[in-house]
Amino acid sequence: MGKGIVLGRFQPFHNGHAYLLEQALNQFEEVTIAIGSSQDEWTVDNPFSFDERKDMIQQWIDASEHQSKVSIVGIEDINDPPNWVEHASKHHGTGTLVTSDEDTKTLYEESGFDVHWVDLHERQQFEGWRIRQTCMMLSTVYDDEATRMVLAPSVPVSVIEWLIEQDGLYRFSQINNSPHAG
Repeated sequence: MGKGIVLGRFQPFHNGHAYLLEQALNQFEEVTIAIGSSQDEWTVDNPFSFDERKDMIQQWIDASEHQSKVSIVGIEDINDPPNWVEHASKHHGTGTLVTSDEDTKTLYEESGFDVHWVDLHERQQFEGWRIRQTCMMLSTVYDDEATRMVLAPSVPVSVIEWLIEQDGLYRFSQINNSPHAG
């Protein structure tokens, strides 16, 4: 049934992203996950690098046993909405965009792309900024069980474990405190 394309920044990958991907995987033979703003990292809105986000997503893919159907690509942001779809298409190729974001839906439809709309139940709970704020709160809590409990409603278990193992939450306490040397 063709290819689905799921676009996002995945900062971090959360249950809203997982739901969107499950919908795409149920409908399409293959799915390309397009990580936007791939050049951005170590900022409040983009705390993780492309490789870290790819690794987080890969943890979810492996835990969900979808390895054979999914590919992941990065797309640098050009901050030029009228030309975004043409630019992004060079990375994610053709197919049907699967989205729950109204602005992205409109942008792709206006460019002649097929779009499959997915309604997210309680979308506000899965807004990236809310999850990043929760991670910021947890960045100085050194209790893995508390972290698991607080993040469980909004982040897949495999990604929570990645955040704990990679000391990913500590990043949030460092973002505003000092420049990143790497």
